[in-house]
Amino acid sequence: MPASFVLPRTAIGLVLAVLAALVLIGINETGYVASSEALERIDEYTQTRNAVNHLLQQVLDAETGSRGYLLTGDPRYLEPYNAAVAEISHDLDNLRMKYDPGSADAATLALLTRNVQRKAAEMDMSVRMRKQGNEDAWKFVLLTDVGREHMDAIREQAGKLIQTATAGMVSSQRQVEKTLRLARIGIGLVTAAALLAFYLYLRQSTKLKLAGEQQQAALQAERDLLETQVRERTASLAQLATHLQQVREEERGHLARELHDELGALLTAAKLDVARLKSKLSPPAPEVSQRLQHLTETLNSGIALKRRIIEDLRPSSLANLGLTAALEILAREFSERSGIEVASSLEPVELDEPSQLTVYRLVQESLTNVGKYAEARQVDVSVRSYSNHVEVEIQDDGKGFDAREVRPTTHGIAGMRHRVEAAGGRFTVNSGPGRGTRITAVLPKAAAAQPA
Repeated sequence: MPASFVLPRTAIGLVLAVLAALVLIGINETGYVASSEALERIDEYTQTRNAVNHLLQQVLDAETGSRGYLLTGDPRYLEPYNAAVAEISHDLDNLRMKYDPGSADAATLALLTRNVQRKAAEMDMSVRMRKQGNEDAWKFVLLTDVGREHMDAIREQAGKLIQTATAGMVSSQRQVEKTLRLARIGIGLVTAAALLAFYLYLRQSTKLKLAGEQQQAALQAERDLLETQVRERTASLAQLATHLQQVREEERGHLARELHDELGALLTAAKLDVARLKSKLSPPAPEVSQRLQHLTETLNSGIALKRRIIEDLRPSSLANLGLTAALEILAREFSERSGIEVASSLEPVELDEPSQLTVYRLVQESLTNVGKYAEARQVDVSVRSYSNHVEVEIQDDGKGFDAREVRPTTHGIAGMRHRVEAAGGRFTVNSGPGRGTRITAVLPKAAAAQPA
């Protein structure tokens, strides 16, 4: 397909993908705002219902206190009565702030307020008559149905307010559920649209790119299979930390080799094809030339990224040059990168590949910690070979730390200790504030010489 048709269609696919992402963000934000407002309403309704219940409870407490005083004459019953009467006034003021003037709930609250005030006046009159010794009057008031009628009216109006608040809570909860359902559907639709746009973008590739994608799909299938095997192996060996670490290193090496072979071949082939395209287009249009130049730079960046990833996954110097040369390279690169002087004293040692990797990772993690935390000026790295063991030591002149106060979440030291102990060795850390840090690992040659 000519480039003049590929580029516009590719741009359309990218625009559709960006629009899908923006719509997805809009759906999420709208759902969040709607849910937040509904939750705020639920909180308001809950507070209103609690305030009505508290008012009703205070009225009951006031009536209980007043009747206790009327029947016994004990002034102690007036304490809960007076406290409840004071709370009733406060609760009514609080409820008036929660309802809009002119609403049906405000009218109900007004009726409730009048009945509460009548009930309070009835109780106050009875208590005053009891204090004045007017026995016939307070007994007459006590035996009439006026108090019961007032309480029935209070309960009825309080029940209406509670019912209204409960209905509002239920409605808000349904609104939250509706918002979540709509957001779920919208996200699904936008995701489908994004996938469709991505599919349209992929269809615009050239035949060579299609062949590369097929190879990449095969590589991806192989990686998926490998990841499945790793997950199954990890689940079955969850308690065997040593074996899990060994499997991890093996997979990193395998992935590094796969990236070096497969991805390197793909990127190199792509660069050659770009060169062929440049030679076929004579002279190329400025836009096409610019695109080809950008593609070449992108491929070069991909090749450099591939190399860095491979070195991080598995240092090639360790496999090609040996442990001593790999440690010298590691120390030199660290010194150049951090500006910290590194003095190395490395004796040749005979170790198998897993033990060499253990020593390399130990030195690498130690130098990383020095660069991040130690504030040191010099680091000494030494590897000494004895008759039956190998000793590795990393010492810096930094600020040090209290080794007894190392937190359990400090995974760097814990990881180094696990590597050394898994190889049958001994790991020690000597440090103190202002005294620098010395990390020592002793690996027995008998354990190191065993096959992996």
